[in-house]
Amino acid sequence: MAETVTLKGNPVVLAGPTLSVGDDAPVACVVKSDLSEKAVGGKKEKVQVIITVPSLDTPVCETETRKFNEILKELPVDATVVSMDLPFAEKRFCESFNVGNVDVASDFRYRDMEKYGVLIAESALKGLLARAVFVVDKNGKVAYKQLVPEITQEPNYDEVVEAIKKLI
Repeated sequence: MAETVTLKGNPVVLAGPTLSVGDDAPVACVVKSDLSEKAVGGKKEKVQVIITVPSLDTPVCETETRKFNEILKELPVDATVVSMDLPFAEKRFCESFNVGNVDVASDFRYRDMEKYGVLIAESALKGLLARAVFVVDKNGKVAYKQLVPEITQEPNYDEVVEAIKKLI
């Protein structure tokens, strides 16, 4: 059964499977601002942090991306912020806010993040991604998941950092 979050208190159903800690992190293909493709999830040499947001062009998503850019710069992780924004807009965003410690990528091409159960299936934000953070260990397993219950709120950054530090 699909998970739900809220948007300003109203229930929002998400499309895709419900991933849990211990599950395999599906490989998803996203598009970076230079139009190259990047695979997130699966087995990698580094711990991965996969952060999904509805749109970088909102205050909460902007704040979240900038905070993760700062927080994760000292940690040896492969971090990717994924939205449905076009790569061109993501490039402008990264240049405007000096975001370079995390990759910023789009799921516009394949909509692969549905494999993570974070595609918004209904509401005014239908087709965008819910706010979530997945920490994936080197073996490709979901080691931590935070599906932010209210889309308009920021994630718990301290929990994310704690989960990462357990793996590195």
